[in-house]
Amino acid sequence: MPEIKILVTGAAGFIGFYTSRLLLTRGYQVVGLDNLNDYYDVSLKKARLAQLQEQPNFRFEHRDLVDREAMGALFARERFNRVVHLAAQAGVRYSLEVPHAYIDSNITGTLNVLEGCRHNGVEHLVYASTSSVYGANTKMPFSVHDIADHPVSLYAATKRANELMAHNYSTLFRIPTTGLRFFTVYGPWGRPDMALFMFTRNILEGKPIDVFNNGHHKRDFTFVEDIAEGVVRASERIAQPDPGWNSDAPDPSSSSAPYRLYNIGNNEPVQLMRYIEVIEECVGRKAQKNFLPMQKGDVPATFADIDDLVRDVGYRPATPIEVGVRRFVDWFCSYYGYSTDAGRSR
Repeated sequence: MPEIKILVTGAAGFIGFYTSRLLLTRGYQVVGLDNLNDYYDVSLKKARLAQLQEQPNFRFEHRDLVDREAMGALFARERFNRVVHLAAQAGVRYSLEVPHAYIDSNITGTLNVLEGCRHNGVEHLVYASTSSVYGANTKMPFSVHDIADHPVSLYAATKRANELMAHNYSTLFRIPTTGLRFFTVYGPWGRPDMALFMFTRNILEGKPIDVFNNGHHKRDFTFVEDIAEGVVRASERIAQPDPGWNSDAPDPSSSSAPYRLYNIGNNEPVQLMRYIEVIEECVGRKAQKNFLPMQKGDVPATFADIDDLVRDVGYRPATPIEVGVRRFVDWFCSYYGYSTDAGRSR
């Protein structure tokens, strides 16, 4: 295989770390970009990054997507074959507090990535979207063939905008783009603002956990290694125009342009209370639960239809939460120096 150079934005992030690591094992040359912002613990990002920097085919670029000149210079110098764009301001709840961060990173940053691809011959752009784009949709499972134009958070609105921006560039400039809607990603090295991280820490420390929507949430929890595998496989399948696309009845998931959208989820929604039970089993302690109403911008359930992903990319995420949560708890206790009652009894 000729040497293929791939830019991974957000390489020090949770999904970016796993994706970069998998690309390196597949023999790709990876340039990882991250601004190492303080949205959450920077030391965790640096610890992920340190592992990547041990690999000979990895180089790190410390810069911000919003810096138009720096991004333009990077693309012009490196002439990437492909781009995996995972950097974003994440989090539904934080978007209620700091909305401008989402416009800067997710809209302006993505525009700079698209412009870099346009002017430098990038053969394929794969970018992260989210199940949050389905917003007010209640038809289950969520399908990429259904309209997703009723987001209920600014975060979701910016990610839906990214999909539309990508379609515009695919149409005007024939840049192949593939958008991946991630469903509730979890696993070792995860983000501290995610439920699994907060639940595990609080249960271990004997503190109550906040359970929103009074525990009635259902989520299509997806293990991070399954996500990374899907991202890498999608990057290797360069988006093509859909020969069957009909402008009289347009399918949102494809186009007459080289544009595709896929869900990546476990295809098996789990009750939040069951998720908490698994955490309790792994740490050997019961949680003190503080039941609360559903938060603004949140949705009661997610469930991914992944038929298109399986058909086109040849991959089906399948890690059960009992396995994935155990791996997270073991990592968490090792990394932060906790001991568990379950661990002592095993």
